Amino acid sequence: MVNDTSFAPWDDPQERPLIRFQNVTKRFGDFVAIDDLTLDIYQREFFALLGPSGCGKTTMMRMLAGFEEPTDGMIELAGEDIAHVPPNKRAVNMMFQSYALFPHLSVWDNVAFGLRRESRDKDAIAERVEQMLKLTRLEKFAGRKPHQISGGQRQRVALARSLAKAPKLLLLDEPLGALDAKLRQATQFELMDIQEKTGTTFVIVTHDQEEAMTVASRVAVMDEGRVMQVATPEQIYEAPNSTYVADFIGDVNLIEGRAKPNGGGAYHINWAEGQAPFEAKSDMVLSEGQRCHLALRPEKVGIQPNKPEEVNAVQGKVLDIAYLGNLSTYHVELSTGQVIKAQTANTNRLSRRDFMWDDPVWVSWSASAGVLLSQ
Repeated sequence: MVNDTSFAPWDDPQERPLIRFQNVTKRFGDFVAIDDLTLDIYQREFFALLGPSGCGKTTMMRMLAGFEEPTDGMIELAGEDIAHVPPNKRAVNMMFQSYALFPHLSVWDNVAFGLRRESRDKDAIAERVEQMLKLTRLEKFAGRKPHQISGGQRQRVALARSLAKAPKLLLLDEPLGALDAKLRQATQFELMDIQEKTGTTFVIVTHDQEEAMTVASRVAVMDEGRVMQVATPEQIYEAPNSTYVADFIGDVNLIEGRAKPNGGGAYHINWAEGQAPFEAKSDMVLSEGQRCHLALRPEKVGIQPNKPEEVNAVQGKVLDIAYLGNLSTYHVELSTGQVIKAQTANTNRLSRRDFMWDDPVWVSWSASAGVLLSQ
């Protein structure tokens, strides 16, 4: 991701996108993989396509790479319609999940492979390969074969080879899927660093929310061939536009109710018979009695033994406790049967929990802690 916080070409109406999907539909027989999709991706972005298996993200990537053609609509790269341009004629490279390295070639020769096929000058090839090895910190492994280096190093070789031809666009298909959790985390930051240094536009396909939220300048959350929301990671998390996005990204409490406007963007949410309404603030205009959901992140919910001063407070009992080392998540069952998750940071060493199973507790949150959603 471009670390410069002022980098937001999508907010500039004068900025031309590098990639344009315009009303793109892709069908396989009767199955609609991509459904009338319109999307812009800008130069120097690290753009993430995020969604569950079968949502259409890989089909989008294959269309960008040239392995599939859209059934309807148009895909542009740098202003050119690329729908019928063969893969080898596009300024696009793709890095596969398997890395697809040549096992009989050294690291150096793997990186040089695409350049040699273009019949470039020998010295120019050597200079470019050395640049790529330095960028990916692989100089001392240049003479080794892929089986003689680690999974993380193989991943960097595949990246170096993909970047060697200086593509306008690099597609990464679940590139970190084969790495263990700790290495994957370290490699995410390496990828961001390399993307920033080269200025290449990266589009990554992933089903890993944390990965998308870590590396991307913007994330497109997909479901059944449609883009549900495109926004920065912060906006996706803090201001989801639907219950689907709120539920897909991170952990969330979704409380269903009926809205009652209270003036000045304030609402009462009638959520259960015989229970005091919750209070919420929203820029969204909801009508009297309109069905809605309050999306509430567990870290924004407090948990106490006694009734707090907070505007929204409700009593329940501890049903379950998930201990995650740095955090504990308490599942609190209310008298209505609704379960609310509250998260606390474990800042002190845990000699004894503040709350145990079946303890009576109060959960609470402010009127502005949640997001009101109409869909």
